[in-house]
Amino acid sequence: MRGEAVTDTYFTAAPSIDAVLPDEIAKRCERTGAGKTRLETTRLLMLAILAGAFIAFGGMFSTIAASAAGGMPFGIMRIVSGVAFSLGLILVVLGGAELFTGNNLMVMAWAARKATGRAIVRSWALVYVGNFVGAAATAGLVFLSGLHEQGDGAVGATALATLQAKATLPFLTALVSGILANVLVCLAVWLSYGARTMTDKILVVVPPIAAFVAAGFEHSVANMYLIPYGLLVKDGADAAFWSQIGQGAQAFSEIGWRALWTNLVPVTLGNMIGGGVLVGAVYWFVYLRRSPELEEEG
Repeated sequence: MRGEAVTDTYFTAAPSIDAVLPDEIAKRCERTGAGKTRLETTRLLMLAILAGAFIAFGGMFSTIAASAAGGMPFGIMRIVSGVAFSLGLILVVLGGAELFTGNNLMVMAWAARKATGRAIVRSWALVYVGNFVGAAATAGLVFLSGLHEQGDGAVGATALATLQAKATLPFLTALVSGILANVLVCLAVWLSYGARTMTDKILVVVPPIAAFVAAGFEHSVANMYLIPYGLLVKDGADAAFWSQIGQGAQAFSEIGWRALWTNLVPVTLGNMIGGGVLVGAVYWFVYLRRSPELEEEG
């Protein structure tokens, strides 16, 4: 009997190659969100700085892909750029880091009363600051590397075009674009909780991330890299660069560092609504909410 029990337990606990089902993913999100609120401040900040740098690497790769020569069709170029950008979230998910936009799923832990609102706001604030430090510092390093001069200035020209597009977004457009972006980002994170291997995680992360970039939606942490990098190119590139791209710095003279805040405010709010409400709260309601019927039965 004892031997049979051990055998049964062994086979019951054997690992499965099947994806985790959505109800179990919801429980994992709840447990993970509660655990994040208990992270020590220094550790949380360091993990957030890493995430900001990781997303910046995705932004850097995406900018290079969008600078492709040869007249690549618009849609194809955007898809390629989106696939390149997915490097950022792959590094966050597999490398272990704290990303503000993905952490909007922590509302599930709050809704389940496994974490207080104050603890979640503290975590979000620290991670947001850390993400900014990591992304902006990476923008500075990438600029000093001279990447903007590559491709006869094509990379820098793409960075400037990206800056101009983001700096001129109306508030409502940026807000809604932020909502849609983080719906897709949080769905990518959600799916990664259901994956069992590193390969699975990569495969489920790429399509949603490629989709939001291809659609031109707005991601606050990505913009913490893309906007400072564009501004550094605008303010720091030499005359040879401007000659290469056939433009003058005066074409971007009206865009200053204020563009960072006018973009980040609506985009961040949109990201919180998209990830926290339209993904996190909805999945909590579907899978974790204790229904009145169950309350009566219990």
